[in-house]
Amino acid sequence: MKDVLVYKDYTGSVHFSADDEVFFGKIEGIEDLVSFEGSSVIELKTAFEEAVGDYIELCKESGKKTEKSYKGSFNVRIAPDLHKKAKRLALMKGMSLNLFIQKAVEEEVIRESSNV
Repeated sequence: MKDVLVYKDYTGSVHFSADDEVFFGKIEGIEDLVSFEGSSVIELKTAFEEAVGDYIELCKESGKKTEKSYKGSFNVRIAPDLHKKAKRLALMKGMSLNLFIQKAVEEEVIRESSNV
């Protein structure tokens, strides 16, 4: 994994501004804009963790439910022919297309994770 930070199930993007000589990012996958920055990697990590903590605390204080970075569902657009082939293969395996795609993604994530 690169250019991301992870803390308490939240994912933060990581960018660098050469003009400002600062690292910066935001919590990804939530509706609210929560950003952080630091002049070193250690400062950036600390600022990210503080931003996550502040977000959780502010939500608690305002009675708003915290969002997690990812909800577990997303839309995927693929070529119609690939869609057709995947659906047929899923049927032949006795599973839904959703489960078929989930297993394919899981296998790829496991394969890539073992290469990191």
